[in-house]
Amino acid sequence: MPALLPLVCTDPARHAEAAGIAARYGLPVLADIDALYGTYWLRLDATGLALLGRGADAPGPVHVDWTGGALGHRLRFGGGRGQPLARAIGLKGGACPAVADLTAGLGRDACVLAALGCRVTLVERSPVVCALLDDGIARAAADTGIGSWVRERVQLVHADGSAWLQAAAQQAQAAPAQRPEVIYLDPMYPHREQSALVKKEMRAFRAVVGDDLDADALLAPALAVALRRVVVKRPKGAPPLAGRAPSHVIASPNTRYDVYVTLAGA
Repeated sequence: MPALLPLVCTDPARHAEAAGIAARYGLPVLADIDALYGTYWLRLDATGLALLGRGADAPGPVHVDWTGGALGHRLRFGGGRGQPLARAIGLKGGACPAVADLTAGLGRDACVLAALGCRVTLVERSPVVCALLDDGIARAAADTGIGSWVRERVQLVHADGSAWLQAAAQQAQAAPAQRPEVIYLDPMYPHREQSALVKKEMRAFRAVVGDDLDADALLAPALAVALRRVVVKRPKGAPPLAGRAPSHVIASPNTRYDVYVTLAGA
């Protein structure tokens, strides 16, 4: 697991908030930018929490933004329930399954699903990424345009996916109806491309969280817990998770969704 990143607050009005973030996620707090060490760090300012890097090749601020940019465009023009992600999850007719996203990342797919009506639980084990998600979701919840459904449908859990599945399996024995209908996995896949071809934001994110080398181990317990299906997002040409062939595949130009239908059917 990569080292915890230092947090610097550059907005005097948010020092108490920075201390709360640091305590919640076990992050070291530095008094100012001059005390920084390492390549990457977190900054809390008037606009929110962001991941930054140092050096000529460093990305601009990486933050969770569910209201603008590419994600905002996707929410407006992404194809609704006809887009591949929605079809893979099973959003047909009026169905809005409850989804557990066990590799939440920056939460973009989870945001799309919540916008389409799903209740989504985001599970993220990286304290750095979870802090970014926490901040971004809070800002989205306060937004006049999307805040109502973010508050109603989105839940964030700081936990390892394997541990979450184990707890969910135990809970399912006592309350089977509480099982998530769909479990979504989007593990970080090791790139074989030259680093210059990978977006700066993705390189920074990968440097912080690393590759999900234990992702294969999530599939079997996910299949045991999911009420209807497990959906695994994979790059085009990548092998199926754990070498297990899916029930069916929904493909898009650079990505595919491997769909594993559980015994309950979907």
